[in-house]
Amino acid sequence: MTVLMFGWEFPPHIAGGLGTACEGIVKGLAHNGVKTLFVMPNASGDEDQSATTILNASDVAVQNVSTTVEEFIGKVKFYYVDSNIVPYVDPDEYFAAIEKMKAEGRSQTTVGFGQKFKFSGKYGADLMEEVSRYAQVGGTIAMQHKDEFDVIHAHDWLTYLAGIAAKELTGKPLVVHVHATSYDRGDEKHMDSRVLDIEKRGMMAADRVVTVSDLTRGIVINKYGIDPAKVVTVHNAVDFSGRENIEVERGIKDKVVTFLGRITFQKGPEYFIDAAAKVLKRTKGVRFVMAGSGDMMNRAIRQVARLGIADRFHFTGFLRGADVQKMFALSDVYIMPSVSEPFGISPLEAMRTGVPSIISHQSGAAEVLKYALKVDFWDVDALADDIYALVTYPALAKFASKQGYDEVNELKWNGATAKLKKVYESLI
Repeated sequence: MTVLMFGWEFPPHIAGGLGTACEGIVKGLAHNGVKTLFVMPNASGDEDQSATTILNASDVAVQNVSTTVEEFIGKVKFYYVDSNIVPYVDPDEYFAAIEKMKAEGRSQTTVGFGQKFKFSGKYGADLMEEVSRYAQVGGTIAMQHKDEFDVIHAHDWLTYLAGIAAKELTGKPLVVHVHATSYDRGDEKHMDSRVLDIEKRGMMAADRVVTVSDLTRGIVINKYGIDPAKVVTVHNAVDFSGRENIEVERGIKDKVVTFLGRITFQKGPEYFIDAAAKVLKRTKGVRFVMAGSGDMMNRAIRQVARLGIADRFHFTGFLRGADVQKMFALSDVYIMPSVSEPFGISPLEAMRTGVPSIISHQSGAAEVLKYALKVDFWDVDALADDIYALVTYPALAKFASKQGYDEVNELKWNGATAKLKKVYESLI
């Protein structure tokens, strides 16, 4: 069995958990005897292809896969929109991108058969244009390889249009993988209707919808109106053998409590900072680290200054690869206080490194982690109490570390992708 898989990023060049999950999935599928052709907008050439074959969309010319242009557009409709959607960048980069977009202007996306599009593969000001172009190239790739794959698998809304195009042009079944929804990224008043529309179109067109948690499954069914019979939960996993034994030299004796993730509303950074202030009123032998970047970075810095804890609080900026593992190795406690988290792989990675973790009840990971401490994201007092307990009582920290390590070692991608394989088999 072979799967044509559409993704947006793949290690080592990632901006969040999506790329990490894609790597784990293709490796797990390979272990279960499933081959994958992994399509991404802009491959760099240094991706690990031991478990998959990577197809670079930037190298593929759009071909006239239909009799006429009108016929192709009739199968898949593309809309050009001027987008200010810029996740995963700091405020300075955001405003620079917007000003550049205004200065250059944008020409309407056309179906340019025989033309190659150079994708950035990032999350810039022209993200919507790239999503539309990716769908066009995705249809071409599907036609070029239609005799080589059995199922189409599209990850997150960025690739749903490409998945729809591939399905319409080849007739192969489509699986869409929901790693997050618009309802996770913000409240209903501030959702981007264009993204919401793409999400719903992808889910409606799919033969199966895979969600990363039962929490997300409920959102897909209740908010998007998708038939429960075709929505399947496959929890995320973790697998990075050997990387948990990184040794680092610590220059301080203080305990280190770490938040690692995008500094955005969804991740709950302000609750982490408030809890830090409460802990520091009870003990001074602790330092707090916020590792990441995002649109709330400046606001978080001001909050730390206002609370008078800047001498015990550190911002690292965005970390990737080995630096993430070093940060875990330096940490005594890991915190994920997300307001809404479809799953959340980072606590699994922390626990795999032996770091006791505290996560919010509002995360998919809470469904599978017994030995992570859990609090409601808004309950800052409870969060502060748990942090204080883990940094003050060695026996508790040791218990949480050992039990958590043993627990996440059972949550392997091989098991998760065995469930995915059954989903594929049900469609063939």
